[in-house]
Amino acid sequence: MPVKTSKAYLTVLGVPEKPQISGFSSPVMEGDLMQLTCKTSGSKPAADIRWFKNDKEIKDVKYLKEEDANRKTFTVSSTLDFRVDRSDDGVAVICRVDHESLNATPQVAMQVLEIHYTPSVKIIPSTPFPQEGQSLTLTCESKGKPLPEPVLWTKDGGELPDPDRMVVSGRELNILFLNKTDNGTYRCEATNTIGQSSAEYVLIVHDPNSLAGQNGPDHALIGGIVAVVVFVTLCSIFLLGRYLARHKGTYLTNEAKGAEDAPDADTAIINAEGSQVNAEEKKEYFI
Repeated sequence: MPVKTSKAYLTVLGVPEKPQISGFSSPVMEGDLMQLTCKTSGSKPAADIRWFKNDKEIKDVKYLKEEDANRKTFTVSSTLDFRVDRSDDGVAVICRVDHESLNATPQVAMQVLEIHYTPSVKIIPSTPFPQEGQSLTLTCESKGKPLPEPVLWTKDGGELPDPDRMVVSGRELNILFLNKTDNGTYRCEATNTIGQSSAEYVLIVHDPNSLAGQNGPDHALIGGIVAVVVFVTLCSIFLLGRYLARHKGTYLTNEAKGAEDAPDADTAIINAEGSQVNAEEKKEYFI
């Protein structure tokens, strides 16, 4: 019997190695330009690399594909460039490698960012309207990385004038028994190894009696409303009187005319049609 043969073409997939992220050096200063590179080798065909930041894909990246020494597989790399700010601190940047040999389970590498930035400062008062005799607490909220050192409180550019009543506890300034001499500009400064920041609060101590008057009823407004109501009422009475004066008289229907001498309504109507008695006194109006 003659010999029969057939051919089969075999394609061997190259599984990509676990990706590695390079280019990160901790910490990074706010405003610096960061360049991260993700690289994987041994893929056939060439693998696909994608970047994610906070689970959101980043599209604007560079992609490079090179043949390995065996000329059968590929090394693939991708570079991500971006400028960091304080919102990037603690964010996870992920490099994901997709390839048909991975059975829909991509390989990933992750880099958590650490960003150092100057403090941000805000002063929060314990009450919006400080009054004489009351106590006031000013809280200095400061955020930064590294954590800011203990804050520094000053008044009008100098030291606190009354240490017995103005007590600093951590980030709080407590002022006891407020009076008008406490009025002024209070400043809170926070410093870390990156820089310094500050915030100011202008204190105005209010008189309790003046605040009570402001919060009480507005007597001038109430008096004005009452005056308007009285004026409108008087005008209405005056106009009604003029109307009644102009329309006074005897208003009789046909049934009423001549009713003095008639035993019933029909007779009254007949008498009214033919009688001219009291015609000047009794007038008929159609209303």
